[in-house]
Amino acid sequence: MKTNRRNFLKTAGALALFSIVPRKVLGGQGYVAPSDQLTKGIIGVGGIGRSRYHFTSDENCRLVALCDCDSNHLKGAMDLARERFGEEMRGYHNYRDLISDPNIDIVHICTPPHWHGVMSIEAANAGKDVWCEKPMTRTIGEGKRVIEAMKRNNRIFRLNTWFRFKDTFYGLGTTVEPLKKLVDSGVLGWPLTVRISGATGFAWKFFWVGKENLAPQPVPETLDYDMWLGPAPFKPYNVHRTHSTFRGYWDYDGGGLGDMGQHYMDPVQYILGKDNTSPVKVEIDAPQQHPDAIGIWRKITYTYADGSRIILEGEGYESGNKVPYIEGPNGKVFQGFEVELNGQPAPDIMNIIAQMPDPEPQNTDFIKCVRNREKFALNEENGHRSCNIVNMGVCALRLNRDLEFDPESQKFVNDEAANRLIDQPMRGDYRLM
Repeated sequence: MKTNRRNFLKTAGALALFSIVPRKVLGGQGYVAPSDQLTKGIIGVGGIGRSRYHFTSDENCRLVALCDCDSNHLKGAMDLARERFGEEMRGYHNYRDLISDPNIDIVHICTPPHWHGVMSIEAANAGKDVWCEKPMTRTIGEGKRVIEAMKRNNRIFRLNTWFRFKDTFYGLGTTVEPLKKLVDSGVLGWPLTVRISGATGFAWKFFWVGKENLAPQPVPETLDYDMWLGPAPFKPYNVHRTHSTFRGYWDYDGGGLGDMGQHYMDPVQYILGKDNTSPVKVEIDAPQQHPDAIGIWRKITYTYADGSRIILEGEGYESGNKVPYIEGPNGKVFQGFEVELNGQPAPDIMNIIAQMPDPEPQNTDFIKCVRNREKFALNEENGHRSCNIVNMGVCALRLNRDLEFDPESQKFVNDEAANRLIDQPMRGDYRLM
């Protein structure tokens, strides 16, 4: 591993010098010595990168650098850091300069998804740990390469969708843990069908669609459009192709499915115990998609080898609260966590669940995982598998046909066109290695 600031200080004896002085003398309870403090840099500060959840700096992990290829975004973030933390950040235009900064331990990737795989791999190769926004990658092949890079470089990876381990899951009135316990108990029977509908809130970003036949426009002086495109194919600039509306174009994301799909389907993958596999089939009900601009779809159905299914409902499938979210041969779970067992309401279900074994504990403190070199709860491996669900749907939509998938090889069965979408060519000198 490359020597960074923190490791140098330790090897130089600085840590030993501080260790002979009691912590309470240096800074009271919870004091973190400067040589122990982790540091992070954020790439992409136009939207989520400046959110209150991510634009943070404290004694455990100090924000020290920001990067954006839009000078307005970068200036706004630098000003915010000065106002909020009273510190001057290092500002970078090129993400590679931030990644190569020896003073940074963690790289937080808040860019459009067409950058996620490339930046994660380059950060790992530079000896950085990685915090990446969802979806983990834009293609199945990129996810496989990220796993290889994290293993090769012994890096810690966090994917930023957290519903498998905290917060009330969309529309259900409960966290995921009681659902996991209920499913693991077997009282619902098997196989299960999970229906993700408009009633759960899934449709709230459904209409992330693109515009066809965009007219070329002058590139703003504040934006390095070539850098913004990065590994994506060159297309003439239009304001709708970038920033807050980029999700409507296949080159950069997967519409509402790409934006919100992993938030919804990662917890389902966990609930069903499928973290090490993928569905074997994806079926779509959708109009023919434009080759550049993403359109709407009606329904996407994923089926696992054991018959379990995930059904995503889009336009025209507002099923309502009385269609079960989870359904098995022996029981149903509705929005609001209403449960029926063997055709009868189970009003005491929480008392029943309380008697069931708890799921295995999860490592949900990313900073602690980085310090202890332990895998985070949602890492490159299980994150890749839930991202596969998103990208399988994207491939089926783009080709406008149902597809069969081999979870072991992670390739589509007897479909050359679909497999070409797994590993897509990249522009310029960008590589997944």
